[in-house]
Amino acid sequence: MSVHYTLNLRVFWPLVTGLCTALVCLYHVLRGSGGARAEPPDGVDGGFPLLKVAVLLLLSYVLLRCRHAVRQRFLPGSPRLGSHTAFSSRHFREPGLSILLESYYEHEVRLSPHVLGHSKAHVSRIVGELVRAGRRGSPGLIPGGELALAFRGDFIQVGSAYEQHKIRRPDSFDVLVPLRLPPLVALEPRSLGEEPVLAPAFRGCFVCALKAPPSPLGASGGHWLRDCKPFADAFCVDVRGRRHLSATLVLRWFQSHLQRSLATVRYSLEGRCRVTLTPGGLEQPPTLHILPCRTDYGCCRLSMAVRLIPAVHLGDGVFLVAPPPPPLPSAPLLELPEGLRAEALWGVNTARQEQKLLSWLQERAAPGACYLKCLQLLKALRDLGARGLDSAAATQWGRILSSYVLKTVLLAVLLRKGAPGQGWDEEHLGKCLEELVQFLRDCLLRRHTLFHCVLGPGGAAAEVGPLPKALREAAPVDLLAAFDGQARELAAARLLSTWQRLPQLLRAYGGPRYLARCPPPRSQRTQGFLEGEP
Repeated sequence: MSVHYTLNLRVFWPLVTGLCTALVCLYHVLRGSGGARAEPPDGVDGGFPLLKVAVLLLLSYVLLRCRHAVRQRFLPGSPRLGSHTAFSSRHFREPGLSILLESYYEHEVRLSPHVLGHSKAHVSRIVGELVRAGRRGSPGLIPGGELALAFRGDFIQVGSAYEQHKIRRPDSFDVLVPLRLPPLVALEPRSLGEEPVLAPAFRGCFVCALKAPPSPLGASGGHWLRDCKPFADAFCVDVRGRRHLSATLVLRWFQSHLQRSLATVRYSLEGRCRVTLTPGGLEQPPTLHILPCRTDYGCCRLSMAVRLIPAVHLGDGVFLVAPPPPPLPSAPLLELPEGLRAEALWGVNTARQEQKLLSWLQERAAPGACYLKCLQLLKALRDLGARGLDSAAATQWGRILSSYVLKTVLLAVLLRKGAPGQGWDEEHLGKCLEELVQFLRDCLLRRHTLFHCVLGPGGAAAEVGPLPKALREAAPVDLLAAFDGQARELAAARLLSTWQRLPQLLRAYGGPRYLARCPPPRSQRTQGFLEGEP
């Protein structure tokens, strides 16, 4: 994808006019201070040519502004909220709105591949040094190095930045840091989806019981329990009479080990960047902040935040991660059935399978398919819908329409069709975006169920390759089941309102990033989650 740089006439012409005006004033000051030596010949006004040029530039700027205002005035308007057809693509057939949508994508959504590539390479170098230092360092504080957790030595880059659908700025990344278990310890993962009494938010979680690894020597269970007791005491909790690996205890060790590893490489990184580590507590993984150094004169001097997520490999590219990803209820201990403990819950990461699925779709897509561009615009539509909401409503809106939910919507629509066909080319961009919005709204209103693309019924197992036994036997996971009916209905109404007002929103918030944004009216800022217009 090539990089396009456009000249912003709104800034260029005022700057040129101001510069010429300043030159005219400077000329007159110098002419007045020069006295008789600066007197021009008879009948000649030396200041007239520069003054004429300045006036012509000013008139050109005024004409361009008038042309822009006339063009915006005659663009077709958006459909009314009370129209009979909630989703109508007729306005996307108008050339004016196609221009608006394309302009908004270029100025507000699309990332420069050059900047994104530099950012990913910088993150890879910094995280690589940190992980290698963690592997060389002391594996833990448990007596006996063979019974301690340790870094495996590699890291796995996941998320939208590595799947070509990140938007706006390349300033946040997700990285999995695989951990190495002691040789005497093996895991027996189990999905909680089949638990008879369990809140929907926990049905995608896993628990990992300890078990003895297969041994040709046939060691007895009593000896194994005695030998791995230091590891179990440091990293495990009791769940229904059996020792389970604790995500909370592993996360706590991971954060402290990262701090020690960072202290060993901080000095070597000082010449390139400033690095700090912010612990995430027991609810979030730690975040590595990479700040540009004052002596760094590179072309992409961005401040970046990298979430470092501890992961335990289950096999076939599937990882258990700590802590489980949101959404979770506000009081999880009260929602868990008797015998289960929140510290033992793990989330599952299937980023490798999802990347394989996207590659499989790309191989079968028609040339010029715009499905990733539609996903980027769907994320931008979500961000536009959050404008005008208070902090609590905006947080709830972002949790329901998370980036993972929106990606799953795209995968579900594409898998229903088999592959992106001719209908997913650039000429049908508005229609394809409308199809995604309509399917998402139907999922919010329970007309369709938005299953996890790997754990769902049928899923995409044939396209992504083999899966571990724990995932093959897992129950289907509905990504929106954790939210109650009222929250989903409000989100669906807000989504419809945002879609119907899309032309006005593109006009109001489109354009170059450095232009000032007009804040929403006070009446809009005080309206609720449903009634407030973005």
